[in-house]
Amino acid sequence: MEQIRETDVTLDDGRVLHAYETVSADPSAAASFSARTPVFWLHGTPNIGAPPEPLCAAAAEHGLRWVSYDRPGYGGSTPNPGRTIASAAGDVAAVADALGIERFGVLGHSGGGPHALGCAAVLGDRVVAAVSISGMRPYPEGHEDAWYAGMYPGGAATMRAGRAGREAREAYLAVEEYDPEMFTPADHEALEGDWKWIMSVVGPAIEGDPGGMIDDDVAYAHPWGCDPAAIAVPVLLLHGDKDRLCPSSHSESLARQIPTATLRISPGDGHLSVLHHAAEAVAWLGAQ
Repeated sequence: MEQIRETDVTLDDGRVLHAYETVSADPSAAASFSARTPVFWLHGTPNIGAPPEPLCAAAAEHGLRWVSYDRPGYGGSTPNPGRTIASAAGDVAAVADALGIERFGVLGHSGGGPHALGCAAVLGDRVVAAVSISGMRPYPEGHEDAWYAGMYPGGAATMRAGRAGREAREAYLAVEEYDPEMFTPADHEALEGDWKWIMSVVGPAIEGDPGGMIDDDVAYAHPWGCDPAAIAVPVLLLHGDKDRLCPSSHSESLARQIPTATLRISPGDGHLSVLHHAAEAVAWLGAQ
């Protein structure tokens, strides 16, 4: 039996990161549970960072346990305007240090994918292996059209606003509307099934200050502050070929950039329905 323990980690610069970790609800099993390999869950946009409940059974099966945190500006974490994708590495390392964790895996879905890869690029062999599911690639200076190609219109407009800067992204927030067409029918089915859990982490994120989401979108459309090609640990890139939010061409490009990458394209899956294969990604992490 597992439960989630939450704690606040205060950084040297005074910022606070709200962290989570799965722990054993049975004190007699605490030692064996803590011996499992920790994996940081890097959450999407907009989400808070609670560990992915639909993947807890898979993690246990493969000797893993979840650790996570709210990115700056979300949930209980202090905003950090101007942060880059690479900034996540320092935050993850700080949470790991506070929890007494030396080495760990990283797994990110959607907006968490780039942040997972940023950790792998910056933290070296402190990261055992990395998984990006439905994640974006770095913004390609001089080849912008290819980056936006295949995104549903509202998503492309959001990213173009992020590219224009924080003020432009904030202004666009006042006029943008939810478009159900961003998701495929399979995505909508996933939200009615096992992955309805996602709504429990989206709700608190969109009900609060939108600053975390704005900072995410600006970071995606600007230099990451690190080079995915520098990643030397094993990487798994998982993507649905029907993704309308972040087309699979992003993972295909990352696979060409990262020498250690394995690419898995899931036929018929969209941005969320691909998560039906996330347990396979957890198994892959366990094998590393």
